[in-house]
Amino acid sequence: MGNIRDKIADMDEQTLHAMRHSLAHITAAAVQKLWPDAKFGVGPVVENGFYYDIDLGELKISEAQFGKIEKEMRRIIGASQDFEKFSMPIDQAIDWARQNNQPYKEELLNDLKRSGTTVAKDLDAAELGTITDSEAAVDEVTFYKNGDFVDLCRGPHVTNTKDVGVFKLLRVAGAYWRGNEKNAQMQRLYGVAFATQQELDDYLEMLEQAKLRDHRKLGKELDLYTVSNLVGGGLPLFTPRGTVLRDVMANYSNQLRQNFGFEKVWTPHITKKELYETSGHWAKFGDELFLVTSQETSDEFALKPMNCPHHSQIYASKPRSYRDMPVRYLETTTDYRDEKTGELGGLNRVRALTQDDSHVFCRPDQIETEINNLLSSARELYQTLNMKLRVRLSYRDEGDGYLGDQPLWDSAQEQLKSAVISNQLDYFEQDGEAAFYGPKIDFMATDAIGREHQVATVQLDFVQPGRFGLEYVDADGKSQTPVMIHCALLGSIERFLSVFIEHTAGWFPIWTAPEQVRILTINDAVMDYVQEVEEILSSFVFMEPVKYNELRYSRDDRNESLGKKIREATNYKIPLQIIIGPKDKEAREVSVRTVDTEEKIKLDNLSAYIKSLA
Repeated sequence: MGNIRDKIADMDEQTLHAMRHSLAHITAAAVQKLWPDAKFGVGPVVENGFYYDIDLGELKISEAQFGKIEKEMRRIIGASQDFEKFSMPIDQAIDWARQNNQPYKEELLNDLKRSGTTVAKDLDAAELGTITDSEAAVDEVTFYKNGDFVDLCRGPHVTNTKDVGVFKLLRVAGAYWRGNEKNAQMQRLYGVAFATQQELDDYLEMLEQAKLRDHRKLGKELDLYTVSNLVGGGLPLFTPRGTVLRDVMANYSNQLRQNFGFEKVWTPHITKKELYETSGHWAKFGDELFLVTSQETSDEFALKPMNCPHHSQIYASKPRSYRDMPVRYLETTTDYRDEKTGELGGLNRVRALTQDDSHVFCRPDQIETEINNLLSSARELYQTLNMKLRVRLSYRDEGDGYLGDQPLWDSAQEQLKSAVISNQLDYFEQDGEAAFYGPKIDFMATDAIGREHQVATVQLDFVQPGRFGLEYVDADGKSQTPVMIHCALLGSIERFLSVFIEHTAGWFPIWTAPEQVRILTINDAVMDYVQEVEEILSSFVFMEPVKYNELRYSRDDRNESLGKKIREATNYKIPLQIIIGPKDKEAREVSVRTVDTEEKIKLDNLSAYIKSLA
């Protein structure tokens, strides 16, 4: 099916944005035609489409009503209505909102009248009105009209409703006004839109595939993890099978970096708040931390949300010479963040996230080599998983939430870009996605059905070492501040697993599968031969991509039909099923089933056959 991103028609992003934004207005116009008392919030463009926040009082929109909304939208489109832009003084606009019973628009307009730019930032650049770069109040706002429908909006829009492409309403969800749970709950009506019918069909086909691959569904069916109300939301519990999958992937990630000299460390799960005040995390993320109170002292503690400040203290525990550099630490550990309840979902967003984290402390002249090593590790990992990669160079924007001087940032950003180019990686640049202490290389992996996910990250940090007073003595006996490089190859292991489960649809590569082989017996007459097969499996060692000391296998010798045994093994998506019956015993062979083959293998060739699958 290919990558949806690569299949967008030959059209610039600005035009596509205008089409989707226009469809948001057409959606609101259709809803108002069907339910004249509808009250509207904001209707911005989102990835692949748009939404509009709507208040219909006690009336709830359901998917059963999408057909009549879409019919009215197509009538509006077919009427070839022009989008007409006009301006209105702010006080007149407020009167317009009041007279048309649009309290949400009235609230926005009143806020714009008081302090325009702040409102726009708070609403994440929702389409509000004519806003300048200053904090001054807005004197005038813009509207767009198509047919009888008028809406407060900055645009842009297409010229005419007939130019909006193709669309489909997808879902409706609850959404608090302005994202505040203390405010009224509205209905957020989502739609998708593309330039051509083929693009829309491809996208809808991808969504159908995504339903079948949903990691929440497969996680339960494959017995990988569970959730408990007694434990709490966002705190998944991994079963034995799921724990094998976690450990295999974490071990592989660690091994790739250990090949470049990384050493394992361990840090505790709570820390005094002073650690994060020094690092700068407290001021930036203080409201996302779980706080811990001591009954013995007056110290304030927090569950650790990240590991870099802890690793800095291991580095600081003894004097360092330029000859000691680089110092490389590796830790797979669970961090904790107090995510909003409404944003939790499956393994995508959790409160206990395990990171395959690592940090390098190095001299400036060692940056290039260290980054190249990490880029090589990331590329090898995702090539092994058969996921196409490109990278996002995540830079700072003009905001004031960053630490460190601009020249340091400029240097860091240039060095990251140079490393990506020298490694011949497909990349794009994006402002505003940097960490608060430095720019990043974010790896974007494309899964089997064309969706792109952020996975690994490499971050260059000139700020935290200075805030912690980290030093090393150079060749001239002078104290210097090291550079810090952050890297996680999987990122959040929980989030990575949600991507990996859906990428494979649960049919994991044999080297990662929680249960790699299941022996299925036809009757008890073959048990002595089964023992010979098990001896071969017990002595098997995987060498690529990770060396294992044992093969994970089980035996199903229950007094059940072979068909039932095969169905159960297939439902668990066990990659290799070995069927043994009297004829197999006599011929000194086994019947082997994989996801797409079934064949006879001589017992003497079984080990080589399994290796060929790795």
